[in-house]
Amino acid sequence: MAKLQGFEFWRKTLKEARFVVAPMVDQSELAWRLLSRRHGAQLCYTPMLHAQVFVRDTNYRRENLYNEVCEEDRPLITQFCANDPEVFLQAALLAQDYCDAIDLNLGCPQMIAKRGHYGVFLQDEWELLEKMVRLANEKLSVPITCKIRVFKEVEKTVRYAQMLEKAGCQLLTVHGRTKDQKGAMTGIASWEHIKAVRKAVNIPVFANGNIQHLSDVERCIQETGVQGVMSAEGNLHNPALFEGRSPPVWEMAEEYLEVVKQHPPCTLSYVRAHLFKLWHHTLQIHQDLREDLAKVKTLEGLADVSKQLRLRCQEEIAKGKDVEEKESGLPFPHWICQPYVRPAPKEPVANGNSQGSEVKKTVCHKRALEDSDGTADTLSKNKLKKRSRNPNKNFCPEQKPKYIKCEQCGNPKGNKCVFNLCRGCCKKKAFREVADCPSHGLRFKTKAEKQKAEKDERKEDESKKGSATETERNSSSPQPLPVPSTELQEASKPLLPL
Repeated sequence: MAKLQGFEFWRKTLKEARFVVAPMVDQSELAWRLLSRRHGAQLCYTPMLHAQVFVRDTNYRRENLYNEVCEEDRPLITQFCANDPEVFLQAALLAQDYCDAIDLNLGCPQMIAKRGHYGVFLQDEWELLEKMVRLANEKLSVPITCKIRVFKEVEKTVRYAQMLEKAGCQLLTVHGRTKDQKGAMTGIASWEHIKAVRKAVNIPVFANGNIQHLSDVERCIQETGVQGVMSAEGNLHNPALFEGRSPPVWEMAEEYLEVVKQHPPCTLSYVRAHLFKLWHHTLQIHQDLREDLAKVKTLEGLADVSKQLRLRCQEEIAKGKDVEEKESGLPFPHWICQPYVRPAPKEPVANGNSQGSEVKKTVCHKRALEDSDGTADTLSKNKLKKRSRNPNKNFCPEQKPKYIKCEQCGNPKGNKCVFNLCRGCCKKKAFREVADCPSHGLRFKTKAEKQKAEKDERKEDESKKGSATETERNSSSPQPLPVPSTELQEASKPLLPL
């Protein structure tokens, strides 16, 4: 059967999906995808998977894809981050039988993507991207898709999209924000860029950005002409977004926990993160339960905290406090599923006075990145928590130990490894060569020698036992009786004739 392409792929395989749940690291796992599908989502993506790790680690493949195969969870697109055409192809070949398409992540703007050289940090390497997409399109049995961010210039964004289409991309998701629009500087996504890309290419396009309610979805499709709309944060705060509903938080939380129980195993940190998102507005009020939610170590414990939050909200409803919630600035009471709206970045005052320049300085000042040359003046919330647990912890990048990379995969190698490799690569090599690596606690040679010695000892014991048995058998066999000497003499006399 010929591989479906472009609009035919969107119509037949994806069933003209318009409501799409985005790939979210540690968040778009099977249980959350199934919950979203129950409430209107028509297409889901796996979390972003690391192609290199997917190729070399069987457990990673099993835990992140193979164990999550479910008939209800289709259509499904598996997303990879990669920067090597061959590695990306190998990972895609291992995954293609478990999904309906393979997606290349070209939109992740996080620091980990910068260090690993993938995601949006590949958007200027068009020759490499063209090779990756073309090779995957030629070798895979399922279509290849891409998720990108825009450039500041609309024209460059359009050329970028056309290059990917020409290389073999069969569906394009366009996040209408640039590489620098993240965190506190997220701002508003540009639908104008998305509209320009949609007009310029002849493949289906999904839009991503500014989606908080179902009305936003309809407006985006109308203004940009895209085939579908993808939601990430909007979906995390309200899984019923595509139904056009804003249900009570506990309704979604309890249903999600039920799905988690029906489809184990699910990593506890994923479940905790989802409950933090769902109960975000309520936890701003009930700080004590926020701490409890962060500390519990079991699924039952998380369910219990969620139940306590529900009871407190129902008490507030009974007391008529929902009217007072309007003063908090939220469109609905805090116990209703609703999006979290980041405050927009402040624009500097352009009147030229000193006050304006001070505002500009305040807006432009950003906490120094961890991989920058200077040290940060302030620490992130996460680092402050670490500092509270360990006051002597050092966050200065210049004083951090410099790790030598593994010769095979690029991960930090063991300091005393006999092969100069990381533990994973060392284990494979030591197994093949039947060698030891005391640094990584690998004893393949020692175990083999021990097994051989035990085997030789067993053989020797068996041979000794066999010889002893033979001796015993010989000693126990009947011996001929001795003939009396008189009888021998008479028997030796010659017979005389009669």
